[in-house]
Amino acid sequence: MQLSEVVEVSREVGATRSRKAKIAALAAVLARAEVDLLPVVVSFLSGEPRQDRLELGPAAVFGAEAPPAATPSLTVAEVDDALQQIADTPAGTGSRTARIRLLTEVLERATADEQDWLRRLVVRDLRQGALAGVLTAAIAQAAAVPEAAVRRAAMLSGDLRVTAAAAMTGGEAALTAFRLEVGCALEPMLASTATSVTEALTETTAAADGHGGVVVEAKLDGARVQVHRDGDRVLIFTRNLNEVAHRMPEVVDAALGLPVSSVVLDGEALALDDEGRPRRFQDTMARIGRERVPAGGSPEEVPLSVRFFDCLHLDGEDVLDRPLRERLDALARAVPAPLRVEALTTDDPADAEAFLQRTLAAGHEGVMVKALDAPYEAGRRGASWRKVKPVHTLDLVVLAAEWGSGRRRRWLSNLHLGARAEPGDPVDVEGPDGGFTMLGKTFKGLTDATLTWQTAALLEREVRREQHVVHVRPELVVEIALDGFVRSTRYAGGIALRFARVRGYREDKGTAQADTLATARAIFSGQRPPGA
Repeated sequence: MQLSEVVEVSREVGATRSRKAKIAALAAVLARAEVDLLPVVVSFLSGEPRQDRLELGPAAVFGAEAPPAATPSLTVAEVDDALQQIADTPAGTGSRTARIRLLTEVLERATADEQDWLRRLVVRDLRQGALAGVLTAAIAQAAAVPEAAVRRAAMLSGDLRVTAAAAMTGGEAALTAFRLEVGCALEPMLASTATSVTEALTETTAAADGHGGVVVEAKLDGARVQVHRDGDRVLIFTRNLNEVAHRMPEVVDAALGLPVSSVVLDGEALALDDEGRPRRFQDTMARIGRERVPAGGSPEEVPLSVRFFDCLHLDGEDVLDRPLRERLDALARAVPAPLRVEALTTDDPADAEAFLQRTLAAGHEGVMVKALDAPYEAGRRGASWRKVKPVHTLDLVVLAAEWGSGRRRRWLSNLHLGARAEPGDPVDVEGPDGGFTMLGKTFKGLTDATLTWQTAALLEREVRREQHVVHVRPELVVEIALDGFVRSTRYAGGIALRFARVRGYREDKGTAQADTLATARAIFSGQRPPGA
């Protein structure tokens, strides 16, 4: 298969908003692909190389100069081989130069369109709209099999590439042969977002055709874990399917203490204080990030706890295809109440809202609303699970911006954001309305239209440049949604934005009306709850 075919379908998919058109275009190219190339083609259409790490950053990739070829000649196999050579380049002196040389060699054989596509593939910035859900439907169409069968096989295999090959070569029979294997990680089921518990109850009930009821669960601010136990063997997988049992001896001990012989559980690992309240997310992740933690821990360690909310397998029997109510029964048989996430079965919005407020008061981040009749749909962000997660919002001042990379390289993208400083606060930037303290950066939530306007507006306010950073007069106020703050030694205020995204510019506000560092610190300390 020629690379130009994949590049063209990527262009088509990226140029249309029609899901039906995306699926048709992807299915057509999948049907033409050689069977042995299907894993590569699926990877490329997913927007990333088959290789996990290429050790080439945007500066190296976009700085590699190569005159484009006049006509297309590269094949998908040749590109994959070249990327594998890059991935296989041994680390050490001269390795970066060797990788750039290999990349340049393949770029020299590519047309201008192929070069642009390849560069964005390598840095994983294709943004072509071929998300897993669309690709799943395209595989089903190309193989003429039910989409549900593809989705289930992908869930159990954990690899859409393997699933595609099975579908195209063995049809539905090959897909139904996939089984849950204790010790083999599954893609986690995901939740859609709702703005309120009333909305979540309404939409979840509608997704279940009004039958079966719902359960409201506390949404914990920890690390998603999938725990597999087979006898005395325990494996723990993160949301990204990395195995981390060696980092979580407390979770291993909890799993070994269950009255079961084999089990697969879905849950959250988090650090709790002496009163049972969650520690900062940063504390949990710092602890989990340690490469090895001794069994039994040590006095200076932050202890981890685990809370489970779903059961996918119990003592030799798969239950993931069963309704949630049956999975919760299995969970109750396998896991004692102190290790289960707190939950309330109700369809009353007032009861659900009261449960949300109690959960927030306990220090957690929100609730999940789930249809009791829904199966476990791994890897899907379906309508049967809804998350209600009140967020903080702040009006902050733009202090600088960085030129983007990849598709955003012509725009000022990554915003440097500051809060208004008051007497006694550290000041990073002076302005006509006083000083401002930097709290962090974000490039999320920006549409192409906003990026275009933002770039022009910031360049009009430019005061100096520092490499790829454009410093500006602090005159623009932007509304930011964020999950909270983490401790930081990088910024003078001692805290940094966590999961910040742009909601929109506040042209109605001057910088004197921006939020203060004191307000940001109140969010960090928990004195200001979400929505306050």
